[in-house]
Amino acid sequence: MSASNYVEGVDLAFKVIFGISLFFLVGITTVMLWFIYRYNRKRHPVAVQIKESNMLEFTWIVIPLILALLMFYYGYVAFNPMRNVPKDAIPIKVIGKMWVWNFEYEGGKQSPVLVVPVNKPIRLNLYSEDVIHSLYIPAFRVKEDVVPGKKNYMWFMSSQLGEYDVLCTVFCGVRHSYMETKARVVSDAEYAAWLKALPDKTNEPEGLSILRKNACTGCHSLDGSKLVSASFKGLYGKSEKVITNGKERTVTVDDEYLRFSVYEPDRDVVVGFQKGIMKTYKGIISDAEMTKVIEYLKTLK
Repeated sequence: MSASNYVEGVDLAFKVIFGISLFFLVGITTVMLWFIYRYNRKRHPVAVQIKESNMLEFTWIVIPLILALLMFYYGYVAFNPMRNVPKDAIPIKVIGKMWVWNFEYEGGKQSPVLVVPVNKPIRLNLYSEDVIHSLYIPAFRVKEDVVPGKKNYMWFMSSQLGEYDVLCTVFCGVRHSYMETKARVVSDAEYAAWLKALPDKTNEPEGLSILRKNACTGCHSLDGSKLVSASFKGLYGKSEKVITNGKERTVTVDDEYLRFSVYEPDRDVVVGFQKGIMKTYKGIISDAEMTKVIEYLKTLK
């Protein structure tokens, strides 16, 4: 049983193209080695000019053309169904941002893990909030680029229960290799129960929503764990050693410091972290939104 409806077609196209390539790799290499042995200077000190052969030219034009069309055919047969989405497909919004995947279901419910019902067509609507990503589910044989400002999609149907890797295949920054999650294929009943129990993020604190929207939680954890940058937990009011203009000094994390850290991230770099990783959010996060973020950070003791 295949993990998705594309496995057989994609695998067949791969086998055909790989088989043809392997045949010519071995064949051309063998002929080349034979020519080196058979027609070396010791055996043929005087070169012989071989003139035109219409049959030879016809052969090396027609045979590669047939093979190229054959590979195109199997590739097209595997690819064409991927762009024809069934009308009853379940829509799920996929948001890629440095360096996490987020999946949004009906009612605005969100999950860091893709959960889908078995034997049901699923349409993933792909969006990026920052740079180019690429959603790849190897077991399903599906991969599509997630480009900021461009609408894209993919669809699949899995007939096999289980858990599968979800990866990003486009280098998108220092934590690109950590941009992974899981796709879980479950029964209809389990999917309905899971979706019903999924927290409604529409009621979460505004400050947290702003942080999620701007991909801040991809670098700053909420639970105290160390990622690319300092954790938000217990950050407000904390004393930090920073490098300012090449000199080390101690500062207290207050409203002013947080605003400068968001709008001028390279001004005060915390000792132990690198300069130039965080972009400025000036013009992206407004002053009013920054106030809500600060109020939320004060609650993370």
